[in-house]
Amino acid sequence: MKHLLEHVEQSARARKLFRRGENILVAVSGGLDSMVLLHLLHKLAPQFGGRLFVAHFNHQLRGRVSDADERFVEKTMAALELPFRAGTEAVKVFAKQRGLSVEMAARELRHAFLARTASRLKCRVVALAHHADDQVELFFLRVLRGAGGDGLAGMKWQSPSPANQSIELVRPLLDVNKADLIAFARASGIRFREDASNAARDILRNRVRHELLPLLRRRFQPALGQSVRRLMAIVGSEAEVVDAAAREWLAKSLPVFDQLAVGVQRRILQLQLQRLEAATNFELIETLRLAANQPVAVGVATSLVREQSGQISKVILTEEKFQSGRLVLRPRMEWQVVEFAGAEIKLCAVARRGVGRRRAAGIEVFDADKVGAKIGLRHWQPGDRFQPIGMSAAMKLQDWFTNQKVPRARRRQLVVATTAGGEIFWVEDQRIGERFKLTAETQRRLLWRWQR
Repeated sequence: MKHLLEHVEQSARARKLFRRGENILVAVSGGLDSMVLLHLLHKLAPQFGGRLFVAHFNHQLRGRVSDADERFVEKTMAALELPFRAGTEAVKVFAKQRGLSVEMAARELRHAFLARTASRLKCRVVALAHHADDQVELFFLRVLRGAGGDGLAGMKWQSPSPANQSIELVRPLLDVNKADLIAFARASGIRFREDASNAARDILRNRVRHELLPLLRRRFQPALGQSVRRLMAIVGSEAEVVDAAAREWLAKSLPVFDQLAVGVQRRILQLQLQRLEAATNFELIETLRLAANQPVAVGVATSLVREQSGQISKVILTEEKFQSGRLVLRPRMEWQVVEFAGAEIKLCAVARRGVGRRRAAGIEVFDADKVGAKIGLRHWQPGDRFQPIGMSAAMKLQDWFTNQKVPRARRRQLVVATTAGGEIFWVEDQRIGERFKLTAETQRRLLWRWQR
């Protein structure tokens, strides 16, 4: 017990987590980790000279059990004679309203509550109970999600609150193993609440904790925690170098963007996207990095352009009207040529059985009997649905264009071909319709060529 107490004190002092005489808000869920942190800081508070406050957030996720957690923490604080603040929100309702996962909604609401409470109590820091085992779990969670160097570095000993940059989050237990926390709780007689959801295997973090990590320790690396934390430290240090180089470039724009190391280019783009409050996924960053001066749609009316210089600009698209106009055709057994909206289309129906493939760009072949005796040429219209070849179901044509990264302005220029019943069987420069492909039962073919 004394060893852990001294270790946490030395870690806090070495990293200057607390200032002499300042108030500290401790986030306490009632579980093992936070209850041990609370008792450690309660013993160390006289040495730091500050006053402890305790905050508990009720997520309303487990009904009466969540309420019992809150009462347990409140009763414990009364016994320790510590000021206590509680907050509560309906996390599931908030998640549904905002389109977030329950986990992300809980995190957002919890941090907002802690930052708000810290400000009211004039606490500069909020102490969290994340420990060394949490770091290892987080590493693998982020590996599975494809995180970059900054993400793989894991949690820092201290970092700004995502809800209020003036509030500092500190993690005094970040190099302490879970086993040491359990031993300290037993030796000190610390009571805590068990969260049954920690055993639920439908939660990814729990599967990593209970299935992946034990397997890796048993079959590959007994000292997994030590190896991973060392790797996180190395990756984190290298990510800091890349980040510093990117920020320096953003301040001076030297040297030329295309001459920079790839890692620095990516970080420059990522920082700009964050400032623009845009998504920072790898695919978007790579698209911008590899193609200068090419608009990339990121929303219904918004595109991003990475200029040759490396700077990203946001383009707000003006609302464009859907194009009207329609041309009706009747396929014949001889070639006919029509023009529609700047596209020249040649078509001919021939008696030929069986399957076949397109021989070159600008040429398609359809099952003529499925297309029917009348064809309509028009532009994309609101509500259009299309089942591209190879797909099992129809989808909104707008979603298809978005997935294929077709620029908004071009979408309204493309020609669409429909059957007499209005079913789309061809979209210019895109796939043909699944239902209209050639099969072994095909009796007649519709030959289709187009150019602009």
